[in-house]
Amino acid sequence: MLQINRQTRNLPKKVNENLAGYLFMLPAIFILLTFVILPILYAVFLSLNKVQLLGGIEYQFIGLRNFTHLVEDEQLKIALKNTVEYAAIVVPCQTILALILAVTLNSGIRGKNWWRILYFLPTVTSSAVLTLIFMWIYNTDGLLNDFLAFFGLPNYNWLGDPKVALKGIMIMNIWSTAPFYMVIYLAALQDIPQTLYEAADLDGANGWDQFINITIPLLQPVTLFVVAVGIIGTFQLFDQSYIFSGGTGGPNNATLTVVLLIYQAVFRNLQLGYAAAVAFLLATLIISITVIQRRIFGGEKM
Repeated sequence: MLQINRQTRNLPKKVNENLAGYLFMLPAIFILLTFVILPILYAVFLSLNKVQLLGGIEYQFIGLRNFTHLVEDEQLKIALKNTVEYAAIVVPCQTILALILAVTLNSGIRGKNWWRILYFLPTVTSSAVLTLIFMWIYNTDGLLNDFLAFFGLPNYNWLGDPKVALKGIMIMNIWSTAPFYMVIYLAALQDIPQTLYEAADLDGANGWDQFINITIPLLQPVTLFVVAVGIIGTFQLFDQSYIFSGGTGGPNNATLTVVLLIYQAVFRNLQLGYAAAVAFLLATLIISITVIQRRIFGGEKM
């Protein structure tokens, strides 16, 4: 009986504590609801409708017709091919380059603080500005072709040749995004206990053995994060492709990406419902690839 009375007395206190907790959470819940949940629900609504944007917004329910049109759209197939090819090349290259830069800076080279600043400059530079600079470099009489000609290598029409246009964007993004992941790797490297390397050195392991058997395994959770963020970022490629091609995805759809196709569907073709369906396809693709790479890296065990 005494215990029941104590619980009854403590009940108002618990209610007040819970209420205070929910009040503190209210701003975050409001932001999540306004900027995440409601836009997703609205996108679902749009994907099931044909939206008339001119002369007043009107909605016509068409069911899954926007999604069935995805299978027939040749432009979407080209955009998916370009986006997957871009991600498959850029993500491994930027991850490996970031790891190499981080290991180099962590090895105690002279002036490493200056090297960090120099390496990180492309990351803090505007993406649009970098794209314009690289467009100047990629000109037929630009700096890159002059450099290739100096070594007797063939020149390319980087901006007008469908075979190399996407590669030009890849080179630019690998160079500009690797320093961001370098900083993440550098922080992780500095958290690895030096005693592990000292013990391996006493056992006769050289630098390469230590890198393969100590550094790489201990960096596996960080690599999972870097690869996952890299996949999400590469599948959302838009601004560089838009500036390079003037919004057309050219030459000959060589730089057309899924996000650029969504932009064209909305602002050129006024197909807001179909653009929402393409966006859901992109989200599904990103989530699926992220889950698969988590299983490959063993993310659940980490």
